[in-house]
Amino acid sequence: MALNVNNKQADELTRKFAQIEGVGLTEAIVIAMREAIARRRTNETPRQTVQRVLSKHGISNDAEARRPLPKSAYDEMWGDGDGK
Repeated sequence: MALNVNNKQADELTRKFAQIEGVGLTEAIVIAMREAIARRRTNETPRQTVQRVLSKHGISNDAEARRPLPKSAYDEMWGDGDGK
């Protein structure tokens, strides 16, 4: 797979990073992208992570959705209820 960099600043930064790390250009890009992705994942709060995942699956996170189910729902799931 080819990656063509036509931006002078991107080229210079990639070469500088590769030199600092003592790796080739391809490995420098891989390292930089892994670090950037990891940083973005850890920059969000747990609440933001929940909202991102719920939104991704089209699930609402409003007050109604956060309301606990009644005890009867759990009883029915575990076969302890009378089915009402």
